Amino acid sequence: MNGICRKRCAAMIDHTGIGVADVVRSAVFYDAALGAFGMRRVVELKGDGTEYDGIAYGTDYPVFWIDRFHPHGVKQHTAFKARSRAEVDAFHAAALKAGGTDNGAPGLRDTAKGYPPGYYAAFALDPDGNNMEGGVPSS
Repeated sequence: MNGICRKRCAAMIDHTGIGVADVVRSAVFYDAALGAFGMRRVVELKGDGTEYDGIAYGTDYPVFWIDRFHPHGVKQHTAFKARSRAEVDAFHAAALKAGGTDNGAPGLRDTAKGYPPGYYAAFALDPDGNNMEGGVPSS
């Protein structure tokens, strides 16, 4: 990958999201896990009554959605870029405390498995079994 793509490709995805079985239940997990990265709810789509159809997370604008419109339980993987190893640790701890399942404790990842040298990451499964990752490249 050349230098131009490194700069441009990093910002090519504007937003993404996943379907969840229960938006309210999943929001408990994502409020905590994504809060560790400084993300918060930036959009809430109300459905009938008090239920939510979808919630978007970000800092200033939506970058990650959870909603009831897309298929859930398809075991998606989404990686969030952390600013530090401490942020990765906080993400993992918050995700587990909020009902997530450990899918890889914080630590350096093996280059033999395709990770770049010095990549520090942690993994947690959300209530629907989606694999959420927090990682930071070597400094």
